[in-house]
Amino acid sequence: MRCDLLAVGTELLLGQLVDTNSAWIGEQLAANGVASLTHVAVGDNVGRITSTLRRLLDDADAVIIGGGLGPTHDDLTREAIAAVMGVELVADEAVASTIRELFAGRGRRMPDNNLRQALVPVGATVIPQRRGTAPGLICPVGGDRVVYAVPGVPHELREMFERAVLPDLMARSGETGVIASRVLRTWGETESGLNERLDAVVAELDALGDPTLAFLARGWEGLEVRITTRAPSAAAAEERLATWEAKVRADVGEVVFAVDDESMESVVLDEMRARSMTLGLAESVTGGLVGARLTAVAGASDVLRGSIVSYASDVKFELLGVTPGPVVSEPAAIEMAEGARRVLGADVGLALTGVAGPDEQDGVAVGTLCVAAVSDLGRRTVTARLPGQREQMRQFSVITALDVLRRHIIEPS
Repeated sequence: MRCDLLAVGTELLLGQLVDTNSAWIGEQLAANGVASLTHVAVGDNVGRITSTLRRLLDDADAVIIGGGLGPTHDDLTREAIAAVMGVELVADEAVASTIRELFAGRGRRMPDNNLRQALVPVGATVIPQRRGTAPGLICPVGGDRVVYAVPGVPHELREMFERAVLPDLMARSGETGVIASRVLRTWGETESGLNERLDAVVAELDALGDPTLAFLARGWEGLEVRITTRAPSAAAAEERLATWEAKVRADVGEVVFAVDDESMESVVLDEMRARSMTLGLAESVTGGLVGARLTAVAGASDVLRGSIVSYASDVKFELLGVTPGPVVSEPAAIEMAEGARRVLGADVGLALTGVAGPDEQDGVAVGTLCVAAVSDLGRRTVTARLPGQREQMRQFSVITALDVLRRHIIEPS
């Protein structure tokens, strides 16, 4: 089964918006064994949408269109699909009623143009909307092709894809069995280094053909090792994934910090919560990013006491008790962590200090990060040289520091 993607929106071509939708859909298709060979973006022009859609359908069994289903004059996906199907657009009263009720429930007046979203190509099936106003569409073309149209709003697109598009696509593909994946999230090793350490596992998998193993760099989310298998049942898939997860962990287990939907921050919070530990932060180079990542996790307040953004050197000296002098060093990071622990009344102090650039500081090179974790368990310090420009270095500093904290908790020095 081949399913290609068409992203609609002039803003994509102008660089005003990055097409994260196609990347996400492509990942989901690959994880479910569906080939996707072409991803195309096209502007808000019905003629170009129509011609591009026809061209994609010449090669693909299915096309997913993201965007162009809104209520305004430049939302033209419905018209393009109707043209390709060779049918008219008709008003779907059930959809129109849902849109009216949604506006009434919010106490807002509904502009008449919102009813454009109730226009449906004859022969198409409506995918009910649960998060917005624009419904999706499942549109048969020529008897053996299908076009799926979903809104461009990411959270609407993802929910609709998982609920309606993927199940329909898999049913049409005739695929039997279960496709499942296990994602091991790692930090502390490069992609090439990780690949090298897993050479024997990769060779064994290549010889077998299933499962497959792939690497994906996720920035400050870490480096993923994804194991994917096709099996006759969910139980068989789980058994196979568990077997190969154990093989991967045997070679690189020390850098694995999470599995599947877990994140570094959720793992750290869970580990501290399990030990009834509280955390105090002192951030310099990251300017509060660590605290922001932690507080994005529901329930973080029972672990995180607070964060001191000690960006200026005198704040480090006067508030945290750092000895006056150079502030990008492991001794300074230790004193910052001790100060955060003391000032915030926390069991563990975690501190970051470094140089994000663009220029070196007191002879310390750009990209240098010093991290310290301090508690009754002892002290753990790391000095790292991180790659990238200023913002990337700051982001990598966050996951590096949280990994230091994780190891401090589970591997006391």
